Amino acid sequence: MAASKGSKVFVWIILGLLFVGLMGFGTVNLSGSATRLGTVGEKDISINRYYRTLSEQLNAFSAQVGTTVSFTQAQSLGLDRQVLNDLVNQRVLDNAASELGLSVGDERVREQVLNISAFQGFDGKFDRDAYRDALSRIGESEAEFEASLREEMARTMVQAAIIGGVAPSEAYADLLLGYISERRDVTYAFIDPALVSAPIAEPTEADLTAYYEANPEEFTIPETKEITYAWLTPEMLMDKVEVDELALRDLYEERSADYIFPERRLVERLIYGDAAAAEAAIARVTAGEATFEELVAERGLAMTDTDMGDVAIDDLGAAGETIFAAETGAVVGPLDTDLGPALFRVNAILAAEETTFEEARDDLRAELATARARRQITDTVESLTDLIAGGATIEDLVERSDLELGTIEFNETVIDGIAAYDSFRTAAASTSIGDYPEIIEMADGGVFALRVDALREPALQEQADVADAVLAGWQEEAASNALFNAAEALIARLEAGESYADLGLVPMRETDLTRRSFIEGTPVGFGAAIFNMDQGTSRSLADDTGLTVVITLDAIKAPDLNDTDTIAQRASLLEQSAAGLSQDLFDATLATIRKNTEITLDQAAINAVHTQLQ
Repeated sequence: MAASKGSKVFVWIILGLLFVGLMGFGTVNLSGSATRLGTVGEKDISINRYYRTLSEQLNAFSAQVGTTVSFTQAQSLGLDRQVLNDLVNQRVLDNAASELGLSVGDERVREQVLNISAFQGFDGKFDRDAYRDALSRIGESEAEFEASLREEMARTMVQAAIIGGVAPSEAYADLLLGYISERRDVTYAFIDPALVSAPIAEPTEADLTAYYEANPEEFTIPETKEITYAWLTPEMLMDKVEVDELALRDLYEERSADYIFPERRLVERLIYGDAAAAEAAIARVTAGEATFEELVAERGLAMTDTDMGDVAIDDLGAAGETIFAAETGAVVGPLDTDLGPALFRVNAILAAEETTFEEARDDLRAELATARARRQITDTVESLTDLIAGGATIEDLVERSDLELGTIEFNETVIDGIAAYDSFRTAAASTSIGDYPEIIEMADGGVFALRVDALREPALQEQADVADAVLAGWQEEAASNALFNAAEALIARLEAGESYADLGLVPMRETDLTRRSFIEGTPVGFGAAIFNMDQGTSRSLADDTGLTVVITLDAIKAPDLNDTDTIAQRASLLEQSAAGLSQDLFDATLATIRKNTEITLDQAAINAVHTQLQ
């Protein structure tokens, strides 16, 4: 795997260089006469190669994140160090291949060159002029390029020699397979709160205080920001926006399909292959020998297969007039359709409906006014931004525009008012005291700007101030504990030999569950719990919501080695184990070779490349 990876990386580097060259970026012309960035053993690292590889990786990273990434940003993420490290590793292997006397003949190099599509003409054959021109664009001679190909193939042989003898670990794969694909059969039942017969006693003051002190997070006000904001929404401008009558009537006509519904029918259709079969079927219905449902069943269909829903007369083509003339419940036909002769049953007649312009007027005005208010707000964004850039405060924005002033004590629990907008919550959470305000858009077309005036640290509320919440929390915990204790009592009876039915429980059974199985409706941790039980034992389980079950583990089963999914899983694990061992062996060997190879790097040359990219 490592050999393949190294080979592919080098090929992509070469193709990347060609691509950059062919796009017309040209050759790097760094100042000075130095041509190498450093040496690795007897091998040089060229400045141009480092520059081109770093440029290509920078462009690829920008494409990946969907925006232009500056070299300074990429450098802060370590991209330059990664590229240089990869080049050094390649040259370490090149040097090792050279010391071992590994090389490939001219014929192999020739085959590689001929097979690179960038060097081929429109006829798919090698084009000497294209070859020479492409290399010229990236600043390499034919000899240099062919030498790099020769080194790449020799490097591949070194990699193959390192990892070639690695075999997959069957013991490792089988161990993982046993963990992943081992199965469980379980019986479980939900515990009804009605099983807790005794009422929960009223808490004492000591009980409430103990609960309050044990659960401070429930009664702590999170970090809170005191925020002043200015905002404007389309709804705030609705009454100020003028909408003329003609525009309302035009919109009504445009939306007529939403307000005017023609008479419709609920219809079922049964299609036949020929007219004779359809005629025979309608004759049986007319004589009372068969119902429409029976005809459908005889065709091996379900009633849902015949349902056309509600249709207008134009939806039925030539059959429309006959169907719309029929009474509710009537079966008519056969009538010609695009699919063949068919019988139709009319299940209901839906009268025509119309919402008049006067009835729709308020909704139409609200729609148009909202759209115009949004455009009006959009048109003010630039001027508002200019005001902020000129030093305007939140209060200045309110004075000079239609924005309205507001304040809010904001924390993660506040979701009312302006805090109902995702964009506001995001901005409020990320803004600090002294941050420069900006105009931010909201989902409904509104805008806002905010300022953080003060920051209050998390604070535990006094027990007296949250007495109701403390009581509710204690009662919920007490009820959950009582239910869990009832479940534990049932477990003791199960282990004594009683059945689920004896206990008044409704048992449910699941078989062949794996660690990846999910049983909807069960408490959180259900899957993990059954894989931590011994066969034949029972236990109770409850989650934070109070949902409680009792579980009996009926059977532990080894993976089904004849199951196709298990077979595929084992093969995948074998492949992964071999790949992992190969990569580990390659990394360890490369590290040893690199440690014993003299490496020198010219920091001035590296800095010159980085300067060129900034």
